[in-house]
Amino acid sequence: FLRYFYSRFSARVPLPGERWPALGGDLTMARRAGGRQARHAQRSAPLEEAMKPVRPGERGGRYHPFTDQDLEAIVENIYRILEEVGFKDATPHCIETCQAVGAVLGDDGRLRMPRTVVETALQHAKRNLTLHAQDPEFDLDLSGSRVHFATAGAAVMIADSIKNEYRDSTTRDLYDLARIADNCEHIHMFQRMCVLRDLENTFEMDLNTTYCCVAGTRKHVGASWSNCDHLGKALEMLHIIAGGEAAWRARPFVSQSNCFVVPPMKFAQEALECLRVAVEGGMPVLLLSAGQAGATTPATLAGAVSQAWAECIGGLVYVNAIEPGAPAIIGAWPFVSDLRTGAMSGGSPEQGLISSGCAQLGLYFDLPFGTACGMTDANMPDFQAGAERAHTLMPPALAGSNLIYEAAGMYSSLLGVCPESLILDNDVLGATLRAVRGIEVNEKTLGFDDLAQVCLGDKGHYLGSDHTLAVMQSEYLYPEVGNRFSPTVWEASDKPLAIDNAIRTRDHILATYVPTHIPPEVDAEIRAKFPIRLMTEDLVESA
Repeated sequence: FLRYFYSRFSARVPLPGERWPALGGDLTMARRAGGRQARHAQRSAPLEEAMKPVRPGERGGRYHPFTDQDLEAIVENIYRILEEVGFKDATPHCIETCQAVGAVLGDDGRLRMPRTVVETALQHAKRNLTLHAQDPEFDLDLSGSRVHFATAGAAVMIADSIKNEYRDSTTRDLYDLARIADNCEHIHMFQRMCVLRDLENTFEMDLNTTYCCVAGTRKHVGASWSNCDHLGKALEMLHIIAGGEAAWRARPFVSQSNCFVVPPMKFAQEALECLRVAVEGGMPVLLLSAGQAGATTPATLAGAVSQAWAECIGGLVYVNAIEPGAPAIIGAWPFVSDLRTGAMSGGSPEQGLISSGCAQLGLYFDLPFGTACGMTDANMPDFQAGAERAHTLMPPALAGSNLIYEAAGMYSSLLGVCPESLILDNDVLGATLRAVRGIEVNEKTLGFDDLAQVCLGDKGHYLGSDHTLAVMQSEYLYPEVGNRFSPTVWEASDKPLAIDNAIRTRDHILATYVPTHIPPEVDAEIRAKFPIRLMTEDLVESA
């Protein structure tokens, strides 16, 4: 059994589309024929969905950074901020729409939201939200404490771990990142990761950002737009892909990431207009507040959580004033400052803590919720990067955040993105989900019958028992690019490192994987109407 187990799970990492070898090397087990070999072959096949040790939407919520008393104090503070402080710089449409539901415009120009207004918006807010994908297999259920992982970011550079250097990000980079994410099981949604620095025209940049994402992945896509007119054109393109506006509204497969507020408590007017167009166009919105503790939010973690949630709920009031029950995700993303320098520190332990506090409020209000964790201050994939990724991801996942954005690939506090890191981080995300799933206790998992057979019989161990073999795949998760070699096997295998496996897998994906979910005739129609800069040969050159 040990020989089989080792050969099954400690061999080289398979490339996408390959199956794990049922047997490895010249082990004597490889020469055994019959039923055992057939069982080995069966176990080497891809797992059925129901057998997988982790799946999208594992339920979190076991970790509570706030006590019940603390939580009530935070909630009261949120209501007080909205009613007594309010927002500066609301647009005329926002003022008119929010006043119609009871908001108050003060003599100082600030738009305040009394408790009754907020409570009404919370009652109308959409719950149990499904984020649709172009392929329904990847639809995401954001109800309750279900946990999912997403990319995100606006990196301006690509971190090249082979050359150990940075370069400007391009249109092709974003498309390639989407293709890689499409092959990562534990990256459940793809949100734009880098800026297209090879395009100077902002309209072309916005439009091509949307195109590269939806062309590169079948999963739900998150994007943003700098101008509401650009969003209007992007919606026309999405209607074509969906098969018409009605089909789009039935299954909107792109959501808008909208920084509608400039912390502290000031509306961003152009972003508010983009928010309005998205809501009216049937597009789900991520209401994003991204203050920085000690700079644009209070330095105290409780104060930063309070302000972030107050800002997001202010956006929710506006959304529901436009259209009650419009699909919206609370995006309380308070970031942490290194107070010695004032610089952002995405890899700090406080980042995971503050995000998990925000996630606990998401369960309190029973609202679809997303936060940002997993970014690192490291410059390249190394020990620091892996450690910071893991220790910031775990708390909000255990706390039940529906979506954890920026969970993979981001470096240098969001300035850079590393394509091969998506593959490395996929292992981290899977392990995090395994912790979220927890330990199941029932008559079968208690294992008494197996224990009795071993202890009262002549086995003396559990190796090879039917019970062990039955749970070795459904109960345990194994790394895809990491290895568990002994030192001698590692040396005999040319001393592979996880980063080497990730680079090899990245290259294989980019050389062979060509998404085909957008038919050629639909792509041609898009190109005839819009200035798409990703060349057709870029889409098919590796076919």
